[in-house]
Amino acid sequence: MTLPSWFPFFRTAPAVVEAATPKDAAQLARLHAASFHRGWGDGEFEQMLREPNTLIHRLRQGRSIVGFAASRIAADEAEILSVAVSPDQRGRGLSRDLFLIHLGHLAGRGVRTVFLEVEENNMPARRLYDRTGFAVVGQRERYYKEANGAELNALIMRRDLS
Repeated sequence: MTLPSWFPFFRTAPAVVEAATPKDAAQLARLHAASFHRGWGDGEFEQMLREPNTLIHRLRQGRSIVGFAASRIAADEAEILSVAVSPDQRGRGLSRDLFLIHLGHLAGRGVRTVFLEVEENNMPARRLYDRTGFAVVGQRERYYKEANGAELNALIMRRDLS
């Protein structure tokens, strides 16, 4: 059956990367909880969004926030705090676009070096970071703790933006 092009159910709104605002805190918290074992709450996002040294971009599709990237800036360095894309939107290249735009904004704020930590077995995240120019520079033993009590190592990664 061929549906008319105006049929709204099958159209997907374009994804837009933009600065997050404090009113986004609840949606960001829900997305974080769906993506990580220990999700951040609304209050944590509200606080981060008010800090001048924290940069959070949301990935919006229509009225829904389907991803975000968060960083903390100190002088000419930044640490990626978290990157998440809604489970039902993964595998479409959205995280790469979001992440590269976020890195561009960091560079625009004078950041020259970016660091992040990633669980060593999180292959989707590691592929994203590898493909966007990050390299492993260290490791933290037993840094992450899983819900079942297992302790996992974190890889420390770095990318120069200058």
